[in-house]
Amino acid sequence: MEIRRALPQDVRELLHYLKMKSKYAVLLVFVISLVIIEKENNFISRVSDKLKQSPQALAEANSTELSPAPAKNGSLASLQELDAAFSQLRSHLYNITLQLAGDTGDPGPRRHVLLMATTRTGSSFVGEFFNQQGSIFYLFEPLWHVEKTVNFLPGGASAVGSALVYRDVLKQLLLCDLYILENFISPVPEGHLTPFLFRRGSSHSLCEEPVCTPSTKKVFEKYYCKNRRCGPLNITLAAEACRRKQHVALKTVRIRQLEFLQPLVEDPRLDLRIIQLVRDPRAVLASRMVAFSGKYETWKKWVSEGEAPLWGEEVQRLRGNCESIRVSAELGLRRPGWLRGRYMLVRYEDVARTPLQKAREMFRFAGLPLTRQVEEWIRKNTQAPPDGNGVYSTCKNSSEQFDKWRFGMPFKLAQVVQDACGPAMQLFGYKLASSPAALANRSFSLLEEAQPAWVT
Repeated sequence: MEIRRALPQDVRELLHYLKMKSKYAVLLVFVISLVIIEKENNFISRVSDKLKQSPQALAEANSTELSPAPAKNGSLASLQELDAAFSQLRSHLYNITLQLAGDTGDPGPRRHVLLMATTRTGSSFVGEFFNQQGSIFYLFEPLWHVEKTVNFLPGGASAVGSALVYRDVLKQLLLCDLYILENFISPVPEGHLTPFLFRRGSSHSLCEEPVCTPSTKKVFEKYYCKNRRCGPLNITLAAEACRRKQHVALKTVRIRQLEFLQPLVEDPRLDLRIIQLVRDPRAVLASRMVAFSGKYETWKKWVSEGEAPLWGEEVQRLRGNCESIRVSAELGLRRPGWLRGRYMLVRYEDVARTPLQKAREMFRFAGLPLTRQVEEWIRKNTQAPPDGNGVYSTCKNSSEQFDKWRFGMPFKLAQVVQDACGPAMQLFGYKLASSPAALANRSFSLLEEAQPAWVT
């Protein structure tokens, strides 16, 4: 009974200690408190077991009564009551700790998310999930400037060389060192000011105060904020905003070799989660032929006329792209130690069919809360009217759009893709069409069920 009388004073001291300490001390005291409580609880359980082994307790166990009679002097009942009190105390202390942690404004550890994709895989749409989350500093394709620079170097850069440059820039950006981009933006920013950051308007963090400075007259801005007038981007203010945000997310279609990201995953300053987004390569090619029409003239002539040869180099490039995606996905799905718990493979088609469900899965994997604002954006932008389905639009009726390509793609073009990308399609669960009728049959699904093992 002395323990019971001492409890209220101990609780008051614990609560006073919790309130006086920082958010980290709160968690530490909570853990220590639970250990102490657990030890006391174990002690009570052992005493209770001893009492149950007494002749009176054994007789009660063999009786047919629904409830045991109280032990002598009510000791068993008292201990059971005290045991319940300890359980309530543990629960109460846990709730108080959560409340105090919430009062400090701490939403959890800092996360870093990299959305890794290729062009026309729906990455802009999926990237908006993170862009809509107010506590996330999101950048849209920051490596665009880097690609422009390395491609114009004398002799060009090799694939390995480019990947190493991309990796190093990504690391600095994830650490909120946005000044690294000044080495690649053209013309070079003056005084850390530039109106030329690619697709600035696609990042809410770059178009909200205090990063959105008053607009300047007679300053041409190639990339500007969409919903408000802002002056040239102040990279210093942007870097400060990045550091103030709780999390960082980047979207890029310019790095495909997952193995090159190992130093980022192992960097103790980062808590990196990689989401690799893939899409049916037949749909990707159909979309690219529309969005980048000039680069696919040979393909279009071959489809329409059948006279212009489809060069082996072009098919080989298609095969190489599919293989690089497949190799990275296989590496992630093998779950090497450095990548375990850090990699998730997502099919665009699954996002399009059940966007809210997949958003919850991605945010849960990344260790981020899915806010009501994100959910509302998803609901609003996946039930778009017909005129909202432009080539670059992120506002689509997603459940009706994801396989629309198959009803307009010539079967012989689908065959070329299937021959070049067969291994990747098999890994990702995309079925091969054996005939023109199968390709255009609405009742025939070209998707296998997603594998639960994809979340690694």
